[in-house]
Amino acid sequence: MKKSVFPLVLVFSLFVTFFSCSNKPKRSRKPVSTIVVQPSKKNYVFGEKVSVEVKTKVKNGEIENIQLFYDNQLIKESSELEFTVPGVELNAMGNNNFRVVATKTDGVNNSRVKSIPVISDVVPKKYSYQIINNYPHLKSSFTEGLEFYKGFLYEGTGNNGESHLMKINLANGNVVQTHSLDEIYFGEGITILNDKIYQLTYKAQKGFVYNLSDFALIDSFQYSSREGWGLTNDGTNLIMGNGTHTLTWLNPENFSVVKTLQVSDDKGLVNFINELEYIDGKILANIYTTNRIIEIDAETGKVIREINLDGIINMYTNPSDTIDYMNGIAYDKTNDRLFVTGKYWPRLFEIKLIESE
Repeated sequence: MKKSVFPLVLVFSLFVTFFSCSNKPKRSRKPVSTIVVQPSKKNYVFGEKVSVEVKTKVKNGEIENIQLFYDNQLIKESSELEFTVPGVELNAMGNNNFRVVATKTDGVNNSRVKSIPVISDVVPKKYSYQIINNYPHLKSSFTEGLEFYKGFLYEGTGNNGESHLMKINLANGNVVQTHSLDEIYFGEGITILNDKIYQLTYKAQKGFVYNLSDFALIDSFQYSSREGWGLTNDGTNLIMGNGTHTLTWLNPENFSVVKTLQVSDDKGLVNFINELEYIDGKILANIYTTNRIIEIDAETGKVIREINLDGIINMYTNPSDTIDYMNGIAYDKTNDRLFVTGKYWPRLFEIKLIESE
């Protein structure tokens, strides 16, 4: 009878495995950092000062350095495993990030991020309105963008198959020039800069550029936001909204991102920012599904005024009219006139803002 060689093979295999593992160099482990912000709060206020404590654990090896960043600005570098940075002033609205990068002497590093919400330190002033004039507005216009320029109203409309760019006679509401988008596109916000009209689309992540004079399409551009909503400009750059609390400044030549700004009032981030109008360092914005307009400081993102337009369309509609949400703000800088309208509204209003008691 033949003897089995299996036990011998098994022992040899285990010996080889043990010998191989015992001689394998240990893998360098990443350092692990924690970030604690004091005081611990649900919301922090713009301008508030906080202390940031960093603690790092190392499984093997030694730490070369630990860097602490506040919104990508280096505020502390140390080789100590534990340190505290007191008196960090919160100088940005919205989600503020503290980031730690811990690097070992062998080059292995790791990072951790702590995000805290920062709200405005300004209580917005409350305003209502007075109707100065009202003008005809196309009931078929699902208004997404509105602008007043050199005596004419320019309007961009939405919905697939109903999206247009129009030049309109303010007094009688007649369309004097139009361009229709391909039905695959849902038109969104518009703005006029350097004799060009820029127009966003809703979900195609694509914008269009037209000659102001004849609406000839001269360019198109892509943007990374999943959606395009409102559009305006500050005389240099485009300012784009995407339906969230974030506004993005775009270079009008190459469409690169110049900066982003998060919008907040004294209660929290303000979402559903829709149609936009830039006026002397401030941005007026419709808040989607409401009759509210907010005024935003274009430098800080703070909401400084809230305008309640409840009831403005009520006495100008018929039972057969299809009325959708308020959307559309235009400003006549030459004559200091402010215009508002809404989706499928039959009228466009010139209004004066009145501070509420």
